[in-house]
Amino acid sequence: MQKAAINAAPGAPPIRYAYKASLIGGAHQFELTDAGLAWRLAGRSGAWAYGDIAAIRLSFRPVSMQAHRFRADVRHIGGGRITILSTSWQTSALMAPQDQDYRIFIHELHARMADAGSRAALTGGLSRQAYAVALGLVALVAIAMAGLLVRAITMRELAGAAFIVGFAALFAWQVGGFIRRNRPLAYSFDRIPERLLP
Repeated sequence: MQKAAINAAPGAPPIRYAYKASLIGGAHQFELTDAGLAWRLAGRSGAWAYGDIAAIRLSFRPVSMQAHRFRADVRHIGGGRITILSTSWQTSALMAPQDQDYRIFIHELHARMADAGSRAALTGGLSRQAYAVALGLVALVAIAMAGLLVRAITMRELAGAAFIVGFAALFAWQVGGFIRRNRPLAYSFDRIPERLLP
């Protein structure tokens, strides 16, 4: 696969990016050409002119095999949607990051859309409704943990209290990063949010 490289000059070679969403099936392939965004995935293929891209949503989406995974959801004015991930399955036990290639591809996609005069909606993080639900769940877990900690202390269960404190710290580190990075926002072509890129 040709490595992504920033080069928006007319007639420049296409910029390509590919990843495997699962061990089964072929790679999802994307190409930035002078005409637009060409894609091939799951036996389907197409090409979208940069001006016909209706929206891009960038987000931070860790999974158990890859805690540092980013995602771009690209929507077409006709209703189609494609997803671009920053990681690729290599083996049954390895999901490899493609941070640099993903970052360059996303930056170049935005640059070409801006050059085409795109009016796409550019958003980052979770939707406002999903973010509110996530905050509510985090608050419920925090209240439950605080209750368990108080009970462990009043019953003089120091080992249990220490376990709860450790678990709470791990939870805050894991979930706190997800919540912080995925705060809903709108951005412009020249101000892509760094927290939503590898």
